[in-house]
Amino acid sequence: MNVILLQDVEKLGLRGDVVSVARGYARNYLIPRNLAEPATPAKVEEIKKRDARRALQEARSAEQAEAIADKLRKTVLRFELKAGPTGALFGSVNPSDIADEIWRTRKIRIDRRKIELPNPIKRIGNYAVPVHIFEEVSVELKTLVVPEGGQLTPEQELAMTAGEPAEEPTGEQASAEPEEPVDEAAPTEEEQSEDESAADEPAGSES
Repeated sequence: MNVILLQDVEKLGLRGDVVSVARGYARNYLIPRNLAEPATPAKVEEIKKRDARRALQEARSAEQAEAIADKLRKTVLRFELKAGPTGALFGSVNPSDIADEIWRTRKIRIDRRKIELPNPIKRIGNYAVPVHIFEEVSVELKTLVVPEGGQLTPEQELAMTAGEPAEEPTGEQASAEPEEPVDEAAPTEEEQSEDESAADEPAGSES
């Protein structure tokens, strides 16, 4: 079944991507959680037109790319998210978030696929996020992730001052970290397919 992702989904795709997944995985997990919607021909066509419009706003020459790179070198993105006392985020910062914030603050259009963030940011800290702008023109975008409200614990402040993400909690620190309210772990497509197969099997009759 083809669906359109409404949010970035780790190991599956970015917001706006059309991906093929098991029908049960889509109907039982992605769609109920507003992570995706069915990829109807009209919706797919709408996305293509939107992407074409946005592409016109991106750099189309090395000269334009250098001008954009110069602006981004002077830019510091700031994200405020809920975080535990040792810096673990209750959420994450992903490529789509960064692309949206670049547009909001600088009115520069960057394709989210050109933001080279291998994994979502899940801890407070200072980050240099590689952004590919055009052919051989790239820049490292300074990105600051702080707790909601900007108030730091001593451990968080030390990590921010050092310009590095806070260290992973260990021992007593880990047990003191408040639990993040999260949904059940996402089932894989294979697990979903197995569940569907089992549901389809007729119940055995008693002898």
